[in-house]
Amino acid sequence: MSTIALSTYILIWPVIVAVVLFVVGRAFYCEWAEARRDGRSLI
Repeated sequence: MSTIALSTYILIWPVIVAVVLFVVGRAFYCEWAEARRDGRSLI
């Protein structure tokens, strides 16, 4: 495997993790905001 391909493969993981964290955080925020608007507990 070439050095560039291996470097790209290793460096893409933080990007994937950041995207997943963003999606989960955004979903949590939307659920939290909806619960707060409705006046109910999130749990």
